[in-house]
Amino acid sequence: MGTTAELAELRRAIGQLRQCVGALRSRYGDASAVRRLANDVERLDIDAKDLEAPIPRQPKSPGFLDRSEIVKIPEGPYDPSLWQGADDEGIGGHHRDQA
Repeated sequence: MGTTAELAELRRAIGQLRQCVGALRSRYGDASAVRRLANDVERLDIDAKDLEAPIPRQPKSPGFLDRSEIVKIPEGPYDPSLWQGADDEGIGGHHRDQA
């Protein structure tokens, strides 16, 4: 969020832009370029209002890394009994005993 002085300066600049676009509209009428400029000024005004509003707390984004949630995986080999009776995907159980 910007400081009060920055936001006041932004509001002043948007007001000046609005006046300039009004003068251009008087000269060029409802030309598409003038309509786009007026639209841009309105967008700036909306964004400035958003900056003035209190910022809501954002939920954690999926990319946020919370170090307290990190689970360390040991680098040594796993106990082979963990995999006893499991099939390797795509291989079709080649480790099974032939009956």
